[in-house]
Amino acid sequence: MGIEMKKVALLATALAMVTGSALAADMPVKAMKAPPPPAFDPWDIAFGGGIMSDYIFRGITQSNHKPSVTAYFEPRFNVTKDLQLYVGVSAESISFPNRAAAEVDVYGGIRPTFGAFAFDIGVWGYLYPGGTCYFGAPGIDFAGNFQGAECAEKALLNANVIKKDLSFFEVYGKMTYTVNDNWAFGITEYYTPSYLNSGAWGNYTSVTGKYIAPSTIFGSSGVGMYVSGEFGRQWLGTSDSFYGVAAFPNGIKYADYNTWNVGIGFTYKVFTLDLRYSDTNLSKGDCNAFTSDWSARGNITASTGTFVTPINPSGVGSNWCGAAGIAKLSFDLTAMTNLK
Repeated sequence: MGIEMKKVALLATALAMVTGSALAADMPVKAMKAPPPPAFDPWDIAFGGGIMSDYIFRGITQSNHKPSVTAYFEPRFNVTKDLQLYVGVSAESISFPNRAAAEVDVYGGIRPTFGAFAFDIGVWGYLYPGGTCYFGAPGIDFAGNFQGAECAEKALLNANVIKKDLSFFEVYGKMTYTVNDNWAFGITEYYTPSYLNSGAWGNYTSVTGKYIAPSTIFGSSGVGMYVSGEFGRQWLGTSDSFYGVAAFPNGIKYADYNTWNVGIGFTYKVFTLDLRYSDTNLSKGDCNAFTSDWSARGNITASTGTFVTPINPSGVGSNWCGAAGIAKLSFDLTAMTNLK
């Protein structure tokens, strides 16, 4: 009897265990709690620098075809993933006729994105500290205006004139359409009421294109490649009397011109090597009138050279606007991506 009772007890225990397991299997399983999304940090900082064999700006050298160094610092605030506010400062070494040795840029704007379209709208200030006025005695322009004792004190050997302060600002807008991972196209627009503080308004418009090669083009080396180009046109107004000539005493109408560049670049981590060809259709004479190139010379003499134009009666010509090749090695980082 005792043995039979033990068998019954063991059977009841086994049934209870099976029944309990079946009931547990039928119960809804409580989902594991998903990890919280990473905190959104709207602040970021971009910065970088580089060295280039020639500082070319819209087809015209800013460094007398000599090497130049550059650096920038740009704090950013991402309102959303599709809207960024930014300010920045950058600097480049230059060689200007007024002996200014540095360009300091201060800028800021907004970058909204709508799907494949990215926009960039802002204001850019170009500052050129350390300049000296070169006009020559008696310091009176062709319109009869005295330009000051400082301007009368010094003159350039080729009779060009240049103001002490060339600082100016532009308002700008850019649009980039990204077709896919490989192709992107864009358009830019810049406007200033006084280009290089000359009194002449300036309007620059360009179209751009870029092809980014597949990331495996150089295997697993991590080296990337792109090809890019730009075609632009610079429209310019009439200067003030400081730059006037006998035929145009109140100022000269600067020549409008086209500029273009094309190049190939190689990237590795935060580094970029860009090799580029740049050119314009500005004549040497009109280039001299626009740049006041202190190194400009005539083919024969200053007065009978072959580069005479209505706005360049001296006949000296500048090669600052001609064809040029540029090699630039730069690095670019952002704090949120590269410094975490």
